[in-house]
Amino acid sequence: MKDVVLDTETTGLSVKEGHRIVEIGCIELDNLIPTQNKFHCYLNPEKKVSKKAFEVHGYTDEFLSNKKKFKEVADEFLDFIKDKRIIIHNAEFDLAHINNELILIGKGRINRDNIVDTLEIARDKFPGSPISLDALCKRYRIDNSKRVHHTALVDCELLSKVYINLIDQKEPTLNFQNKDTNKENININNNNVYCKKIIKPSSDELQLHKSYLNTNLKKNFY
Repeated sequence: MKDVVLDTETTGLSVKEGHRIVEIGCIELDNLIPTQNKFHCYLNPEKKVSKKAFEVHGYTDEFLSNKKKFKEVADEFLDFIKDKRIIIHNAEFDLAHINNELILIGKGRINRDNIVDTLEIARDKFPGSPISLDALCKRYRIDNSKRVHHTALVDCELLSKVYINLIDQKEPTLNFQNKDTNKENININNNNVYCKKIIKPSSDELQLHKSYLNTNLKKNFY
């Protein structure tokens, strides 16, 4: 199953107060590796952006006024996430707003069957510690300097890296293949690897190591 890292920005915190989505960002992962498939849109929320929300994402009412409405992108969005596991940081918030938008246009809600909430994973893994996206980036030494404001695609890119670390996987590395030609081919089959190759010492190397230890460790170097 492919994954989709998803994030939204809104006019405010509460669906009950009528707040709406102003931006949706999605990045597709295949075996934890970002593909070229992305979904991104700004939306006209048909509602003013609250002061606190503006301070978070910086989207003005004027900027959003000529964007598409959710009903115009809903089918494309649903097609993009269909049959994929969805990774969200604080899924309760994003799902509440997405489902609210779907209900408003007469479409079915997204259930939590295929949802992975990285906030819940982080809470279980680091009880009592800060678990915001910024805090997790700091913990895993992920560069979040581009996150001046909370924008959906930037947050998705950061979350994809955080997620890989949270589930104790390795970030993709280049797959160097050294053939008889002694040339290095990068991603020759467009495959990335997540683990390091284990190289076992030969019997001769083990014997040399043993001899070295027997000879040198008996000396007094101090």
